[in-house]
Amino acid sequence: MSNTPHTWPRLFIQEKLSTGELLTLPPEQSHYLTHVLRSVEGDSVRIFNGVDGEWRAMITQCPVGKKKGLILKLIEQRRQHESIPDLWLCCAPIKRAHFDFMMMKATELGANVIQPILTSRTQIRESNSERLRAIAIEAAEQSERLSIPEIKPALALPDLVEQWPAHRLAILCAEFGDAQPVAQALSGALARARPSAAILTGPEGGFTQDEMMQIKALPEVLSIRLGPRILRADTAAIAAMSCWQALCGDWQNRDFHTRPDKIANAEKE
Repeated sequence: MSNTPHTWPRLFIQEKLSTGELLTLPPEQSHYLTHVLRSVEGDSVRIFNGVDGEWRAMITQCPVGKKKGLILKLIEQRRQHESIPDLWLCCAPIKRAHFDFMMMKATELGANVIQPILTSRTQIRESNSERLRAIAIEAAEQSERLSIPEIKPALALPDLVEQWPAHRLAILCAEFGDAQPVAQALSGALARARPSAAILTGPEGGFTQDEMMQIKALPEVLSIRLGPRILRADTAAIAAMSCWQALCGDWQNRDFHTRPDKIANAEKE
């Protein structure tokens, strides 16, 4: 396996991480390393748990048998844990393939919390939280993210409005009405002054007029329009999150210290 750190496999686990600790991987991750990536004893793996940053671990034992896990030894911490912008995505569930895609991209784009919402036009009323979390974990592993978004149980829109945190700016994706162009809205004083925000996207067919009024009754709301074309729900969520990160979030950060090539270059110096 390559000695270049950014090419080492990257896995999420839930155990506490500390120097010298021995970890036994579950069968699925062990199978992935040994049979897909052909990892062997002595190879390095990057490990993170959403709390303790990212660590380098070494494969110290490859037990024989399908149900036996690889044993890793934690060598050193490579990156300290870092916070991400406080962005929620509140989205109505849609058809499975599109919703899975939305979960993946929302994780890559830095959603801190993903809150499914049930509206009058929501056709998909149930979602598999374990599958959605697995999708989010895979996306976090791939995107060099150090945390996993919290995926909350689905909540009816009136209940969400009732429980809405007073400090959080609601950013409503609206196709018509008094919505502002997204760049104009997110460049304004209100968006810049509220570090905690939530993007709300509706189901196929959008929010009803009554639901729009419920959301607009929240203490602080920005209605945004995502261009001249009507976007699908998953596209709208991705577009809105991208715009928010570019104008209000961590895409403005000039020091992209999580970039694998920067980490690799720093270790050579």
